[in-house]
Amino acid sequence: MTNPSESTHSSEVTPPAGVAPPTPSALRGPRDLLFWALVVGGVVLDVASKWMVEAALVPHLPRRVVGDWLRFTLVYNPGAAMNLSFGSSSRIVFSVIACVMFVVLFRMLLETRQDDRAQAIALGLIASGAIGNLLDRIRSIRGVVDFLDVGIGDSRFYTFNVADSFVTVGAILLAVLLWRQPDSAD
Repeated sequence: MTNPSESTHSSEVTPPAGVAPPTPSALRGPRDLLFWALVVGGVVLDVASKWMVEAALVPHLPRRVVGDWLRFTLVYNPGAAMNLSFGSSSRIVFSVIACVMFVVLFRMLLETRQDDRAQAIALGLIASGAIGNLLDRIRSIRGVVDFLDVGIGDSRFYTFNVADSFVTVGAILLAVLLWRQPDSAD
């Protein structure tokens, strides 16, 4: 037993037998700082870009940015990527999917090693994009603000936004990282 007059630090105290030692918070390392910085920064960048586009552009009227290759064209997408739609239920369905995905991503973060910055980046990008588009669905019945219009002449890719870019880059990075991980069965 420790003499009460002796000075002890919490790191020197051992828990009683059968009691697990205290663990540090699950959200305190470099992985977490990187994840949350990307989430907050990504959402701020996405929301700010959408506000600027809505203030400056007329819907469906393209504005050239880099020749005809990159244009800003304001459109509202009530569905999801590539005009995927569930009809009048799209807003609710995609909002629920975004919330579920955030929970899944957060659980993946908690299972990620603190020194695995690449996976934290991938998860942070996906989460920021999902939250950015969710905020659009919550704030407006018109749908998600899309404005990045890429293509040549009449051959155009689907119009998308900053959040979509984050989700895409993050998902590709996450897929590569998970593919490169050794099988747990080995």
